[in-house]
Amino acid sequence: MSKNTIELISFDLCPFVQRSVITLKKKGIDFNITYIDLADKPEWFLKISPLGKVPVLRYGDDVLFESAIINEFLDEITGEALMPSEPLTKAKHRGWIEYASHVLMDQYLVSTSDNEADFEKHAANLKQKLARLEDEVGDQGFFEKDTFTLIDSAIAPLFTRMEILAKQFNHRFLQGFPKLIALSKSLIEKDYVSGSVISDFEDVYVNYLKANKAYISA
Repeated sequence: MSKNTIELISFDLCPFVQRSVITLKKKGIDFNITYIDLADKPEWFLKISPLGKVPVLRYGDDVLFESAIINEFLDEITGEALMPSEPLTKAKHRGWIEYASHVLMDQYLVSTSDNEADFEKHAANLKQKLARLEDEVGDQGFFEKDTFTLIDSAIAPLFTRMEILAKQFNHRFLQGFPKLIALSKSLIEKDYVSGSVISDFEDVYVNYLKANKAYISA
């Protein structure tokens, strides 16, 4: 593999992989993507992924894992930085990126719950976190003011899934959060977000929920 070759190891429904694809596309970085089945992980993947998770980035002969770290690396090796350079501001951005990870996990638990009690419990946790985000979000098209940052890469996969859950199952988790609704609309319309998932993502996602007897799909 050439030193400049970038390969992203992916699972087609993973929101954390989507974060890195968004960053790659936003920055115009050439890359290859390899999909694996997380239910049947190949041996070569387990050898390069210490946690057995995606995404994994192969950069020449080197390997990186964890989406937030991958995204910062991609940002640092290319121009037009998406992460602030000032230490305190950068630390704050990292905090909200981590927060977005917890929101994504709550969204996953909500969407995959197989009974009403678990669904309601996780939905309450999700709405609590969304309310906190609502207080932080800017009103100029991105999380912070009018500039796309890695926080937007981190949170956009949430909105991709929220839009499908609203359209397919009439669960509108963003209702009552006008700034998040505006942010969702702004991000989903961007080519680097809409093009960050497989072409039939909606069908695959819905079928996945139905096949796993998710309460939300009943």
